[in-house]
Amino acid sequence: MAHVEWFDDLSVGIEAIDKQHQRLIEYANKLYDNLHDRELLAGVLADTIEYTESHFGFEETMMEESGYPYLRAHKRIHDLFIRRVAKYKERFLAGEDIGEELHDTLVRWLVTHIKSEDANYSASMIAKFGKDEAMLSKKKKGWFARLFGG
Repeated sequence: MAHVEWFDDLSVGIEAIDKQHQRLIEYANKLYDNLHDRELLAGVLADTIEYTESHFGFEETMMEESGYPYLRAHKRIHDLFIRRVAKYKERFLAGEDIGEELHDTLVRWLVTHIKSEDANYSASMIAKFGKDEAMLSKKKKGWFARLFGG
């Protein structure tokens, strides 16, 4: 599997979340570009994990605030994926060459997750917040402040 491109069929219709998904795709592409450079791969792996966890937190907060009825199930999917990626990190730290396998897993999971699971919550969020970027920015600030005490 090679680089992934963003296409409109990956959009959930919420600009802030689409931008985060695009960033995750950028990380997947950066991972692909550094498959066999352990030093660079370590940095990309750490950045990908950190950003993914942050994105999941944002998404889950937005789902909660919009009253999305399947938040718990969606959160479980996120938690399972975080554990799966943590296992890749353990294998990497043990010296295994996991770059290609991790890239393929990340791309397949991300595209499938966006098109199926994430597409399910967009109507709920748009109904609550609209597509107004100012409203989403307020929600982002609130989430960020709660998470980091700012």
